[in-house]
Amino acid sequence: MTDIHVTGLKELNEFLTLLPQKVAKNVLRGALRSGMKEVAVDAKAGAAVASGLMRDGLKISTNSKGGKVTASLKAKGKHGPLAHLIEFGTAAHRIKAKDGGALKFGAGMVQHVDHPGAMAKPFLRTALDARASDAVVAAAEYMKERLSSKHGLDTSDVEIEAQA
Repeated sequence: MTDIHVTGLKELNEFLTLLPQKVAKNVLRGALRSGMKEVAVDAKAGAAVASGLMRDGLKISTNSKGGKVTASLKAKGKHGPLAHLIEFGTAAHRIKAKDGGALKFGAGMVQHVDHPGAMAKPFLRTALDARASDAVVAAAEYMKERLSSKHGLDTSDVEIEAQA
């Protein structure tokens, strides 16, 4: 496990409180996006690659509601709805045709198919576990740089590092 030691976090927070709320939210959104990019690298590397659609469909989004800023990594696109099935696996189950219908299975038509289930192949949770400290450091570095370059605040006394 990696310990994260951030000095100057109090100063970063003080800088954010000096800024208008809208600017502070934008800084936080950018910081969280920067941190989530670190997680996305591992998630894309671990995603199923039969066609590459799952990997290519991983998208970062940020949100700000009720004074809370969040970032998430979501599976979008054609294979997006399958991400949870890959991440958590599936139990054995029966797939039935709708009333009066049939399922095409192989060369024939059948009323049901017994699916054997699928083993979990986590790629999102493992990416977050592996890159959490990198994400925190990236977010803090982003805030430090943005507050300094765009808002003229002196962040030279803020030091960010992760220690193993």
